[in-house]
Amino acid sequence: HKGFDGLEVEVMTGDVNDNGLLAKFCSGMNVVYHLAAKISIGHNSYEALFQTNVEGSKNILNSSKAAGVKRFIHFSSIHAFQHSPVDEPMDESRPRALLSSIPYEKTKSIAEEWVLDQQSQEMDVIVLNPTAIIGPNDFKPSLLGQFIIKLYNGSIPGLVPGGYDWVDVRDICDAAANALHQGKGGEKYILSGHYKSVLEVADLLGQVTGKKIKKRMLPLWLAHLGVPFIYLWSKLTGQKPLYTRQSLDILQEGNKHIINEKARRELGFNPRPLSVTLKDTFTWFKHNEYIKE
Repeated sequence: HKGFDGLEVEVMTGDVNDNGLLAKFCSGMNVVYHLAAKISIGHNSYEALFQTNVEGSKNILNSSKAAGVKRFIHFSSIHAFQHSPVDEPMDESRPRALLSSIPYEKTKSIAEEWVLDQQSQEMDVIVLNPTAIIGPNDFKPSLLGQFIIKLYNGSIPGLVPGGYDWVDVRDICDAAANALHQGKGGEKYILSGHYKSVLEVADLLGQVTGKKIKKRMLPLWLAHLGVPFIYLWSKLTGQKPLYTRQSLDILQEGNKHIINEKARRELGFNPRPLSVTLKDTFTWFKHNEYIKE
């Protein structure tokens, strides 16, 4: 994988539901970071998400425990929490989204609850809850990376009301590294950045790139009306749609007051300004020819 170019790592390819491979992977390890998950805004069935996000998490943790791993650091999501009420501050005390109608939220919250229950004297378990992660080195690119590219290229038909909390991948990595020695077993840490509306993100991208970004706003009802046509177009082109019923709902329900004080205090978490993230992300995409003038 080109994302590992120049790094001193051993790459093993496998499946989180292959217990034989997981036993081999965990053998001799002191610490395991678990990031494997299916992220979905409506593309995957509940069964597929459950198999990876819940059963896969159980498999890798059980393999870690059997191998004598001392610290298990599990990447959950801000979606493991209930977002409403969206106008009240959200911190780690917010209830989990165990009854959510959105499969991704439900599976991440089920997995997180089970993982934290495995905290013991033999193995510390730590959970990290990032918000929407963006930043450079987005090789795939991710759905958010595609959004930035399409926004810059003017290939998004229109912007919709709503917004989300955006955080830089490098700040997430710093916090994850610090969790190795500073994280407390049995605890979860929200890793949030800055809430911005979709329109504000477009404005910031225009400022850092010097390009006039198309900012045609679509009313929410029209965006919902267009979802079936966007889905059909994505099937014809082989691309995942950025606008789905779930993604539109998520943008409306994004909490504007997500508190990261615990991570700041215990993990040295310090999210950089979103303008810096967008500038560095754009520069990386351009340098690696994801964006062509």
